[in-house]
Amino acid sequence: MNSKTDKIVILAGLGIALLCTILSVIFAMYNGDIKVLEAVKNGGLFDATFWILACLIGISLLAIVWFLVVRLINQFREDKAFWKKFLGIVVAIVVVCAAAFIFSKGNDVNMALMEKQEITETTSKLIGAACIVVYILVAAAAGLILYTVINSSLKKK
Repeated sequence: MNSKTDKIVILAGLGIALLCTILSVIFAMYNGDIKVLEAVKNGGLFDATFWILACLIGISLLAIVWFLVVRLINQFREDKAFWKKFLGIVVAIVVVCAAAFIFSKGNDVNMALMEKQEITETTSKLIGAACIVVYILVAAAAGLILYTVINSSLKKK
């Protein structure tokens, strides 16, 4: 894609994000203890807000997947060695997920609460593993950001 198309896509994405934010605030206020939005409840705007928000989020997800696939296809066509990098990243993510699942306990929550909410130990272990994956990815992203900043500042001198 050229830069003009990229700018249009970015502006459209920001517009959709802004609209989703506004609709999310309306949706959150309606479900909260705030009684300000009685007109929303009585006018049926809640249903419309919910479905418009759901459609916009769906459109956003489809657009993200579409552009990701298009960019990956273009990258694979241009750089034949990209396969090794791509497979390395996929393997690294799978290893991180497997390690997180292995290290997750699965019994972090009170057993009475788990029984009350009908949560199995496997479900609790998956939730714990997802939390660990997020922690690892955030730490890796922060480390890479620091590395990039330090490396670029050292090269400038």
